Amino acid sequence: MSSEFFQGSFFMIYIHIPFCKQKCSYCNFHFSTSLNFKDNMLAAMKKEIFLRKNELQNKSLQSLYFGGGTPSILSADEIKSLIDEVMKHFSFEKDIEVTLEANPDDLDKNFLKGLSGSPVNRLSIGTQSFFEADLKLMNRAHTANEAEDSIKRAQDFGFENLSIDLIYGSPTSNLEIWKENLHKTIALEVPHISSYALTVEPKTALDNWISKGKVVSPKEEEQNREFYYLSDFLKDHGFEHYEVSNFAKPGFYSRHNSSYWKYKEYLGIGPSAHSYNGVDIRSWNVANNPQYIKKLDAGLLAKEEEILSREDQFNEMIMIGLRTIWGVDLGSLQAKFDDRILEHFQREIKQKLGEEILVIENNHLKIPEKHWFMADGIASDLFIV
Repeated sequence: MSSEFFQGSFFMIYIHIPFCKQKCSYCNFHFSTSLNFKDNMLAAMKKEIFLRKNELQNKSLQSLYFGGGTPSILSADEIKSLIDEVMKHFSFEKDIEVTLEANPDDLDKNFLKGLSGSPVNRLSIGTQSFFEADLKLMNRAHTANEAEDSIKRAQDFGFENLSIDLIYGSPTSNLEIWKENLHKTIALEVPHISSYALTVEPKTALDNWISKGKVVSPKEEEQNREFYYLSDFLKDHGFEHYEVSNFAKPGFYSRHNSSYWKYKEYLGIGPSAHSYNGVDIRSWNVANNPQYIKKLDAGLLAKEEEILSREDQFNEMIMIGLRTIWGVDLGSLQAKFDDRILEHFQREIKQKLGEEILVIENNHLKIPEKHWFMADGIASDLFIV
């Protein structure tokens, strides 16, 4: 995809919907399975949108993203009402990308019909797998049949810009099952795929099951093998591997995520949502639903903020850039940081350049794709601690 949408004064808004039907075994995101305060939450989020309307003046919104949690747990009308509130206070680009994360079990005909009449023009569907054993281990609310049927229904209602999530390296899977998942994905003609290794996060149900010996821990060697099969397979079928975990047909890069990876300014609405001014200030809302609602009811923002040190800015630029096909722009790096940080950078990359773990192409530092599975570790070696 061309990068024309990165030029000029653009920004993004992320809206965090902190509700789910049930808790996935691997998830450590902020959400609640109780909908008792849903109406209060939506009112509070609209109030936050209003209170923060002056933070991004003279800029156009190029991406609006509903994440969670499970945004599709809301009705189509509730989603539209949040979009309407954003439209009251912010300027939209004509070709704005409006993404809704959705679970397959929510995408019935009535919901999709209502959504098709809204500004939502991209769906990110939490498929995860087309196999029952995987879905059961993950404690997903949908079945394998619902995973496939929801994609077909969305396409029938005119949603062509679709992304699905797939998880590899599960103890219930193997390379042959993974191959079948990918063949199914290709057959469904989905133009964007986000795919992640199953990760055992602390204090999750999966972590508890593994510690008690109920479930075998994922094997890094198997995940490594499935990752590189994924990359080769999708590229053979016309996808571009543009970030470690993301693949797209030409013209279907995620505008929202690509903007994150290019250090663009964004505003986060809702409990636990983060914001960034594009330079050195990051803020985050309280990850507590009652506290968030109480603060906004009183007309107060429920956020804290920090000024990023030069070291933090450097580390973030390295981490984000080295996960993408664009790499780290060395011109921007040299313009942004002083000699002390640049000397550290040159010292740390020297050996890795010699070993071709890092390469420089067109004045951008990159990790060759054959080393992408270890990208986070390679990047962290360059950090200033």
